[in-house]
Amino acid sequence: MEIIERKENILLDRVEIHFSWRHEGRSTPSRDELLAMVKTLEPSSDKGNIIVKDVDTRFGQPTTTGVAHVYGNKDSMSVEPKYILERHGMLSETSADVPAAAVAVAATDDGGEE
Repeated sequence: MEIIERKENILLDRVEIHFSWRHEGRSTPSRDELLAMVKTLEPSSDKGNIIVKDVDTRFGQPTTTGVAHVYGNKDSMSVEPKYILERHGMLSETSADVPAAAVAVAATDDGGEE
């Protein structure tokens, strides 16, 4: 995996990584494989505090690109949309371990309509 751009966002308590992964002779990497690879890029991170999104595999090419956000703690993840947290298994209908701020932000998100 190659880091295309790495940016520390102190305000949101996260590191934003734009990556490219060449996987010749293999299928498109799974979300778990991507999370594990990002964990190796940021050794001090916790796998539960990593969000991988905007993943794109080029048709006919063994290259996958994407963006990973590595958060400092669970509470900082409240800025992520509810569907992203659900996709990563961090939010469910009966989950009580989700930070209250994440639920509040997700509940007030109107989808950007004005």
